[in-house]
Amino acid sequence: MEHITLLLGIVIVTALVFDFTNGFHDTANAMATTISTGALKPKTAVAMSAVLNLVGAFMSVEVAKTISKGLVNEEGIQPEVIYAALVGAILWNLLTWLVGLPSSSSHALMGGLVGAAVASAGIGAVNGSVVVTKVLIPAVAAPIVAGVASMLAARVTYKLGARVDDKTSAKGYKAGQIASAGLVSLAHGTNDAQKTMGIITLALVAGGALAPGSNPPVWVIVSAGLAIALGTYLGGWRIIRTMGKGLTDLQPQQGFAAQTSAASVILASSTLGFSLSTTHACSGAVMGAGLGRKGGVVRWSTATRMFVAWGLTLPAAALVGAGAEYVMRTGTVGIAAVTVFLVGSCLAIWLISRRQVVDHHNVNETGADEAPGVVTTAMAAVTVPPAGTTAAVADEHLKATIPAPAHTPGETPAAAAPAV
Repeated sequence: MEHITLLLGIVIVTALVFDFTNGFHDTANAMATTISTGALKPKTAVAMSAVLNLVGAFMSVEVAKTISKGLVNEEGIQPEVIYAALVGAILWNLLTWLVGLPSSSSHALMGGLVGAAVASAGIGAVNGSVVVTKVLIPAVAAPIVAGVASMLAARVTYKLGARVDDKTSAKGYKAGQIASAGLVSLAHGTNDAQKTMGIITLALVAGGALAPGSNPPVWVIVSAGLAIALGTYLGGWRIIRTMGKGLTDLQPQQGFAAQTSAASVILASSTLGFSLSTTHACSGAVMGAGLGRKGGVVRWSTATRMFVAWGLTLPAAALVGAGAEYVMRTGTVGIAAVTVFLVGSCLAIWLISRRQVVDHHNVNETGADEAPGVVTTAMAAVTVPPAGTTAAVADEHLKATIPAPAHTPGETPAAAAPAV
């Protein structure tokens, strides 16, 4: 292994932490629709996705090259700059996970890197043409292309299954969903794990442990693949709920169409070296599939919040990255201060998340007041008053037998209260 200084070691560990957050933040991309339609049980789905993310990490290094050699100029970039970039990316990932919004881990990383690089070496440290052609254009094109492809695919699947009874058709497409979800997981590992490989390689070059222009070493590929696989296995249940139930209601035919379309777009971009947001592609595909079924709808209020998060990702991560880089100019004290801030912020976000836990037990719930069976369960507890009782007595009897609400409207019942 190359000579690693203490600071470089901290940067590498932080990069793998980002890779871990990328895994659980983006699990929804591959498995949200599979879980929401019941094609796979939640824990089975994330385990399968984790394994395939690991396999995908070994399939290509083209995206890693875009990060390590193309986005910023290697000359003049110090490990502190990369550390600052990772701080911005990790915090944005955790904040959007907390509120259950699918946002781009890729753009968070690139935004943090651009912000920290500009703060350190000026605007000339960033390759503007690469940012436009391989980041911004794919960011806009990916959800549109995946959405249109998914909408058309959904319509075709319904036409092909028009003469088959719904139960048989749903069963067949659930099997197809499992295969297509596996393809998305493979594509996610191929695309997203490479971003951490690229950032670690850039750090090694900046720290003098690798020659400029080097490809990711084998140990970098292995560690990045393992980190994203572990994060994927833990499951980003909050975002899975949003993508599986919050954007639209999907049937197996739509889930199959969405996942197949998203996987095709992601794999094509990975081959071309585009640093595509898998979140943008998968979210666009889910919305397209929602519109592909007759009578299907997209919940545009949720989609709008998601679009706002997408627009804020690059600048927000860039600002945090730039601020962290500015603080770290003071030397060891600054680096320590940024580290304490990062650890404290992560802990605070985790503690807040414990107030309302979302996990594999309640990931498919649409909300307590909308959940099927609430009315039925409540009515089942009502006993009929004895015959011959007066109206007043009967009224008191009904009041006594109707269970009191476990929560106020809009709140999660205590029994289902998140314990994330």
